[in-house]
Amino acid sequence: MKTVFYFLLISVVLLSSCSENPQNRKTENENKSSYFDYSNSDDQKTGGIKMIPITTPKGTFNVWTKRMGNNPKMKVLLLHGGPGGTHELFENFDGYLPKEEIEYIYYDQLDSYYSDKPNDSTLWTIEHAVEQVEQVRKALNLDKNNFYLFGQSWGGLLAMEYALKHQEHLKGLIVANMMASIPEYETYAADVLGPQLPPEVHKEIKDMEAKNDFSNPRYSELVTQHYYTKHVLHLPLDEWPEFINRSFSHMNPNIYIYMQGYSEFGVTGDATLKGWDISDRLNELTVPTLMIGGKHDTMDPKYMEWMSTQVQNGRSVTTNGAHLTQYDDADNFFNGLIKFIKDVNNKTFKEN
Repeated sequence: MKTVFYFLLISVVLLSSCSENPQNRKTENENKSSYFDYSNSDDQKTGGIKMIPITTPKGTFNVWTKRMGNNPKMKVLLLHGGPGGTHELFENFDGYLPKEEIEYIYYDQLDSYYSDKPNDSTLWTIEHAVEQVEQVRKALNLDKNNFYLFGQSWGGLLAMEYALKHQEHLKGLIVANMMASIPEYETYAADVLGPQLPPEVHKEIKDMEAKNDFSNPRYSELVTQHYYTKHVLHLPLDEWPEFINRSFSHMNPNIYIYMQGYSEFGVTGDATLKGWDISDRLNELTVPTLMIGGKHDTMDPKYMEWMSTQVQNGRSVTTNGAHLTQYDDADNFFNGLIKFIKDVNNKTFKEN
């Protein structure tokens, strides 16, 4: 009798479980996010990596990109600094944007570490860099319904130049840690940041710059110890994270020196970015725009705030960080970035 009873009990439990499973599976599938679903995509086997061919007057070359996540309405293309830097400076975006299901795309510009290196200075122009972004945009199917362009430092300069030419393709523009005027940046570095250094250090640096003695190891030592730790990443060197150190080790000095020069206090010699200034054209930008600056930045945070008032639909965020504020004040940086992207997406964006 007991045997029959237990058999019947087990049968009821099994039948009950079987009847519930399809519904449970259905609910589970309904709630499952497609953000990390790369199935049926042409970059599934490469984990989101695409080498995109770029057509130039000197031939066709490939640039490296990597897509993170899926979101048909919010896709952020990341433009790194330098010129000649890498996407690696943005690797901690992995700790913040996936939770918000914002898609973002790493991208190494031509002549940067993970992309082809034609090493041809005729391609090291703003005009070519803008055209390169446009070709990447087309290859990734980015358009005004989903395309946010983020640029930091040199990438911010490039993002502004791209927007001035192609803002009809943008949903939103984010400029981080970059002023709209090289002369204004140089004035800020000379009049504000330089004098904040210990007087003897400032004098020694300026003396070496006057002699073009940039290859002197002492110059690098002084700038790294006293300037970088205050205004590039506002932390002691032994607290700099691995991904930022790795990115600096992958910097292409050729393109950097050609366009920026040797000094950390401005554009030197005949470097091609000398005199660049679009401050009087900011009012041409109609796309929703976020300006991000840091209180300790190499770029004037007050000027960054002013820039947000010159574009037609602007907002600004000022963090407590420096030039790489995505790390040294990550909370304020990402809170501001995420809110902007979602406000634009939800059509609730308002100027500050």
